[in-house]
Amino acid sequence: MEIKLGIYKHSKKGNLYKVHFVAKHSETLEDLVIYEALYENNMSKFWARPVSMWNEEVKINGEMKPRFEFVEEL
Repeated sequence: MEIKLGIYKHSKKGNLYKVHFVAKHSETLEDLVIYEALYENNMSKFWARPVSMWNEEVKINGEMKPRFEFVEEL
């Protein structure tokens, strides 16, 4: 599944993130989503997550939903 560049909302917390690009892990060649927290986060502004986790569905109030919901294209 292709990852669109743009703004996403975390389904559980509601925080917004900007996806910048998809990169390759240097050892495993696994695809990683490189994204930026669009809220105050003292731990880090930029994050990486495997595409497989990015695209996972999570249970919220007994209902399965995408972990990240696409909000808008940039």
